Amino acid sequence: MNDRPLTLMAVHAHPDDEATSTGGVLARYAAEGIRTVLVTCTDGGCGDGPGGVKPGEAGHDPAAVAVMRREELRESCAALKVSDLEMLGYADSGMVGWPGNEAPGSFWQTPVAEGAARLAGLMEHYRPDVVLTYDENGFYGHPDHIQAHRITMAALERIALTPKVYWTTMPRSGMRRFGEVLREVDPDMPEPDPAEAAAMAEMGLPDEEITTWVDTTAFSGQKFDALAAHASQGENIFFLKMGRERFGELMGMETFLRVKDPTGAPVPEDDLFAGLR
Repeated sequence: MNDRPLTLMAVHAHPDDEATSTGGVLARYAAEGIRTVLVTCTDGGCGDGPGGVKPGEAGHDPAAVAVMRREELRESCAALKVSDLEMLGYADSGMVGWPGNEAPGSFWQTPVAEGAARLAGLMEHYRPDVVLTYDENGFYGHPDHIQAHRITMAALERIALTPKVYWTTMPRSGMRRFGEVLREVDPDMPEPDPAEAAAMAEMGLPDEEITTWVDTTAFSGQKFDALAAHASQGENIFFLKMGRERFGELMGMETFLRVKDPTGAPVPEDDLFAGLR
């Protein structure tokens, strides 16, 4: 008899990414007795430093920021009841066009095969039944998100396991509603320019293309607390500005595109473990 627990592995780029798109499922499945494994690929050193100092500004110390963000990540995992945290420790590459994109040792400069080999070792150790990561564009084009996608898909090719595999996404109807709520919360928020608005309109997927809708409303408080744990990055975590109640209303459904499935479970589905239990 196999008494190994069902296992979920989420592969994310930076500290705080785990809470934004998968905090609800991490909390929900942990509560159901499923082992939850978070792999964070970078150290987050390109985040804001104490007092909101930005990368490249005087006083920004990436090494000190990485230490601070590691502790925040541990607090987030505690809020979500994550079973196991694994940190690959690559240097944060920063946003598109930042100097970190070209820095030796940055995640973006790491050969995919190297990152994939390390991640494959973790997969063989934890033997996940479900794996979550980003799509080919890292959802919004961040180099480290794209690299996390690449090493995850390459790692899956290296192992004999056949987990269900999902990419995080958002329904376009939800993206529109998110923008409306942010403007309600912050009336002074400037309207995006036409190019930004057009790019936002293309983010996520049409609702009918989304395969998996997981209701995590009951865990939205834990998700909010996990995001709030990343206090050093609060200026950039827009979700917190709407307050706990509105956050729960807007962020209670997490959505995914199923890209690999050995179970043949019908879609749309409301459970990442459909066909496995």
